Amino acid sequence: MTDQTKYVYDLSEGDVSLKNLLGGKGANLAEMNKIGVPVPDAFTVTTQACVAAMNNGGTWPQGLAEQIDAGLSRLEERTGKTLGSPDKPLLVSVRSGAVFSMPGMMDTILNLGISDDTVEAVAALAGNERFAWDCYRRFIQMYGEVVEGISPHVFEDALTAMKADRGAEQDTDLSAADLKELTRQFQELANRELGGDWTSDPKQQLLRAVNAVFASWLNPRAEVYRKSQGISRNLGTAVNVQEMVFGNRGETSATGVCFSRNPSTGVKELYGEFLTNAQGEDVVAGIRTPRPLAEMEGVLPEAFHELLATMDALELHNKDMQDMEFTIEDGKLYMLQTRNGKRTAAATVKTAVDMVDEGLITTDEALLRINPADLDALLHPGIDPDHTATPIVKGLPASPGAAVGALSFDADDAAERGGRGEQIILVRYETTPDDIHGVMVSQGVLTAHGGMTSHAAVVARGMGITCVAGAPGIKIDPLGKTVAIDGVVYGTGDVLTLNGSTGEVFAGALPLVPPSINEDFEKVGRWADAVRRLGVRANAENFEDASKARELGAEGIGLARTEHMFMAADRLPAVRKMILAENEDQRADALAEILPMQQVDFEGIFTAMKGLPVTVRLLDPPLHEFLPNLVEQSVLVKELELTGADEARLAAERATLAQVKKLHEQNPMLGTRGCRLAMLYPSIPDMQARAIIRAALAVLEREGETVGVEIMIPLVAYESELKAQREIVVAAVEDEFAKAGKRLDYLVGTMIEIPRAALTADQIAREADFFSFGTNDLTQTGIGISRDDAEAGFLGAYVDTEVIEKNPFESLDVSGVGQLVALGVEKGRSTKPTLKTGVCGEHGGDPASIEFFNSVGLDYVSCSPFRVPVARLAAARSVLLG
Repeated sequence: MTDQTKYVYDLSEGDVSLKNLLGGKGANLAEMNKIGVPVPDAFTVTTQACVAAMNNGGTWPQGLAEQIDAGLSRLEERTGKTLGSPDKPLLVSVRSGAVFSMPGMMDTILNLGISDDTVEAVAALAGNERFAWDCYRRFIQMYGEVVEGISPHVFEDALTAMKADRGAEQDTDLSAADLKELTRQFQELANRELGGDWTSDPKQQLLRAVNAVFASWLNPRAEVYRKSQGISRNLGTAVNVQEMVFGNRGETSATGVCFSRNPSTGVKELYGEFLTNAQGEDVVAGIRTPRPLAEMEGVLPEAFHELLATMDALELHNKDMQDMEFTIEDGKLYMLQTRNGKRTAAATVKTAVDMVDEGLITTDEALLRINPADLDALLHPGIDPDHTATPIVKGLPASPGAAVGALSFDADDAAERGGRGEQIILVRYETTPDDIHGVMVSQGVLTAHGGMTSHAAVVARGMGITCVAGAPGIKIDPLGKTVAIDGVVYGTGDVLTLNGSTGEVFAGALPLVPPSINEDFEKVGRWADAVRRLGVRANAENFEDASKARELGAEGIGLARTEHMFMAADRLPAVRKMILAENEDQRADALAEILPMQQVDFEGIFTAMKGLPVTVRLLDPPLHEFLPNLVEQSVLVKELELTGADEARLAAERATLAQVKKLHEQNPMLGTRGCRLAMLYPSIPDMQARAIIRAALAVLEREGETVGVEIMIPLVAYESELKAQREIVVAAVEDEFAKAGKRLDYLVGTMIEIPRAALTADQIAREADFFSFGTNDLTQTGIGISRDDAEAGFLGAYVDTEVIEKNPFESLDVSGVGQLVALGVEKGRSTKPTLKTGVCGEHGGDPASIEFFNSVGLDYVSCSPFRVPVARLAAARSVLLG
């Protein structure tokens, strides 16, 4: 049975609504054609064809080759040219077109159709012999590398040797005769590499080029980029076969890239680059350093003004900042691509706010346009403006921000060191798409070549990575792994600081300062607050963090961890005295010493958060964490014994060792901690409850208002545990009220972080005023893995090999652990319909997890202070996305 699926669409058959089928490039080309923008004629092979081939071991679906041949025939008829014709030859480009923009990640072939049979006709029709041979040598190199798999250095070495022999600085300095000779050399090299198996039939070349683009969907750099951007592998890529137009036909021809707004700042201003007598790859690949777009007015004024009008029209039509590629052939403008432009976080926010002000989009559309991660990037530090350092070089400010790191000259090295947590600056002559795995883990990228629209700049901006491109005069030795800047040589491990906003590079590590929040940022936050249903709180346990959280829009504290207060250096002696107590009286004395310290801490948090709710978690970790390490304490005691130390000191250290041994557990995180510890030592929760209430009353007295007190009991698995702990807390609280002669409202709840608690939430809710889901521990206990061990061990491999989609500690395992959360909410509210529920694990700041928490009806999420704006936006988007 013949497959009747339509795999090939002519340019006139598509529009932007077919993006999933035609890919972003193909759909946008069709849309531009539809609205009258000058676009070279084309046809598109669908993503569906790529997926079908990918799912069948690379074998094409039935009828695809015939449909491509028919599409080519229609293109030839419309253009009046024929592929392979010695009279009126058709030359085409073969380009990828993913549904979501993946700049530089897949392969392109230009000038397909030029050959020994057609090169003279191309020269005659153009009236330019040099141009024809330039196209031919480019085709052999690109086709040889992309389709036949010939190593790039084979051709580059020959080109470099030719330029050296002719004394040519640039490719453009080579004559027609030089390029003709170079083409013959390229043919000989290709045949030698392939054993004479070079395919010269242009129709066969076309089919093989399409197949090569399909295959590039699965190349390593594309895989790495997709994972970093959350793009599904199952989407496939479309392939666009488009009539060539030529920017390399002489000085009245040009090629370039432009943006309708500045992709670094978002300001509506002229932004782009161009080259005369060049093809598009020369600009985006950084082969030649391009000229600023503003200079084009003096070179090609008519085309320049037509380009400006087209840029405005395309932005207005698409209602978003556009990234466009264009070619000018003998003074005539053609648009080769438009897409929503990759931009920095700051530019994303400013563009969205400005477009609302301009009436192009609504506030809801603006919220959906801003990825929550964009707000996160805006909260990263910059270089201290008061520094006195002098830059060692100044390049192009390709992607803003500050980056401090040790130098790496190789993407593999950067990926390895960056993956270990080292701060890296990747230094390259120019980055290529194959460097993506090193770029994405680096703090910053420094290149000697390329412009503001080069691959390095575009990818870095899209990932929020600082980039300085085209730094003049720097000399990189990739083999020696050094870079010489102004006569000084820097090697692997030497530290540089990049200012991606100015293009400046400094030796050493400059001081960084926290980011400043501008009006655009705050405006987006207000829009989000008007839409979201979920409350957003912060995890904080001191005045400074609580104040920062409130400044960033937190509506309270969802988790104040008291153990961090216990671990402070001035508290440890009293805490250890409590642990080493031999009877309850001694323990009570130690706790009485700790209580005022806890009260001071709580007063700081409550002062920062007055008028808002604060959830204080009672002591959670096992007691051994407050004592020395077992091995270290054993060694200390042995040393004291061998050196004849003071008997009193030796006795004290032996007592500590005995208690360390007594408290030692094989698996302490599943041992005596949380409410289990409080069951054994009820004086601990009693003391903490008193400190909380005394602090709340003191702040009320001093400030005139206090916080909504919420006391949370951790690690509950049984209703009876919570009942016993609640009684201790309530008794202490009521006693404090009686002594003070005043009272305030308070809640006693629990953390749901053990599967049994979620499964029996209807029972536990009888003793709880609120639930807070501790998704960090719920993930560990629900999946049965140790976070520290798993993240250092198998989890990375699981994600890389797609055993699991994401690290479950970074983004909630919705289908597993998420069901425990959903069940806990449902069962808890079956007992208490108005039960307050929230989440305080790190997932509270993850946008994908927030969408799930909104869907199951949680009342709030809580996250680190600097994630609060991210959570506010994500909560709003979860409502808008339904």
